[in-house]
Amino acid sequence: MDRWDDMRIFLAVARGESLSAAGRDLRMDPATVGRRVARLEQDMGAPLFGKSPQGYGLTDAGARLVPHAEAAEQAFSLANEAVRGHSEGLSGQIRIGAPDGCANFLLPQVLAAISAQNPDLDLQIVALPRVLNLSRREVDMAITVSPPTAGRLLVQKVTDYHLHLAASSDYLSSNAPIRALDDLNDHRIIGYIPDMIFDKELDYLTDLGMERVPLASNSVSVQFNWVRTGAGIGIVHDFTMPAAPDLQRVLPDKVTLTRSFYLVRHADDQRLERMNRFAEALAAGIKRELARLEGLT
Repeated sequence: MDRWDDMRIFLAVARGESLSAAGRDLRMDPATVGRRVARLEQDMGAPLFGKSPQGYGLTDAGARLVPHAEAAEQAFSLANEAVRGHSEGLSGQIRIGAPDGCANFLLPQVLAAISAQNPDLDLQIVALPRVLNLSRREVDMAITVSPPTAGRLLVQKVTDYHLHLAASSDYLSSNAPIRALDDLNDHRIIGYIPDMIFDKELDYLTDLGMERVPLASNSVSVQFNWVRTGAGIGIVHDFTMPAAPDLQRVLPDKVTLTRSFYLVRHADDQRLERMNRFAEALAAGIKRELARLEGLT
C-alpha cells in the first residue's frame, strides 16, 4: 500500500508540476510530498523529476513511469468500486471543468441536485475561460463548446444552446434605435478580448462584422454583468437571461446563434461504473436545466 501511495503522490506532482500544487490536491504538506517523492526516487534508483524555476518537470524515467502509475490508479479505482458495489450512492470526489458561462449559470443547480441525492459525493467546479487539460488530470471531466479531436477521450454531445444580442431596457431607451445590423456601429459593443478567444465557437462578433469591442473580457460573467447594468450591447446566452429580467433581445430575427455543449472524459474512465453513472446524471441534468432556463427567456 505504501508503494501505491507513493505512486499517487508521484502522479499528483507530475500533474501539478510543483510540490505545493500536489500538496493542495492531496491535502498534504508540500515538505511531506517532497520526502515521499525522494523516497520513491531512491526506491526506483532514478530521478523522476528535474527542478527548474518553472517547477517540477518529468525526467525521461519519470515520463516512462507515468503510464504505469496511471494504470495502477485505474486498477485501484476499479478495485474500490468492486468492493463498494454499484447499488449505493456515488461517493468520493469528482472535479468538473467548464467555461465560465456554463459553470456560473448551469452547473451550480445541476450539481446541487446530484449532491442532494449522493451525500457522500464531493463535487468541484473549475470555472476557467480556457480549455482544461484532461490528460494531466486537472479535472475528471469537462464541458466544452467544441469536441476535441486529439487524445484518448470520450466525447458526448450533451445539447445545443442558443445566444442572442441583448441589452438592458434602460440602455435601449436612452440610446439610438436599432433596426438593422448597421445600426450597431453607433452603439457600445461588449464581447470577448479578441486575442484571448480560446475556441473559434466563441468568436461571435467577427461573424457580425464587429471589429472593435470597446468593452471586452475573457469572462462571460463579466460581459453579462456589463450588459445587465446597461453598459452596452452584447451576445448573451439565452440560459442566462432569467437571471436579469430587465434584459431584452436585440434584432432577434437577424441574430440567432446556436452552439453545443460536449461532455469530455478520460477514455479509461469508461470502465468505472461510478464515473459512467455520474456522467449520465450530469448530462441529463444539464439538458433539463438548460431547457428550463431557455423556456423562461
